[in-house]
Amino acid sequence: MSLSLWFQRKMNARTTTRIRRKGGSMMGMEVLILHTVGRRSGERRETPVSWFADGADRVLVASGGGDRNPDWYANLIANPADAAVELHGAGPVSVTPVALTGDERAAAWDRITDAQPRYAKYQAKSDREYPLVKLVSR
Repeated sequence: MSLSLWFQRKMNARTTTRIRRKGGSMMGMEVLILHTVGRRSGERRETPVSWFADGADRVLVASGGGDRNPDWYANLIANPADAAVELHGAGPVSVTPVALTGDERAAAWDRITDAQPRYAKYQAKSDREYPLVKLVSR
């Protein structure tokens, strides 16, 4: 395991513990714990991810990972039936991930960048379009 991957996993574990103890807000954004299953390893993963409300659902931006989608996104798409979210220390709730496209994606992106302009700045520095995923409670 590379040093950067080790560090990322260590920071994810610390952030996850903090969310469970103190709630899910960091750097002015709401954060949840995303539960996925590794697409290659089959291991359970917990990743802190910022989210944006869309009615009763939540939308995630797959912005990390530089020139590629973040691992949590690949795991979520590969194993959608295993997806769950955890908020404010409550137990995991199963969700169904839905990739947003077309007008629905454009409308969600506008709401996200209005709420957090930093995402528009991140997107401008990338050659890939950040995927948006709506998490619908099951």
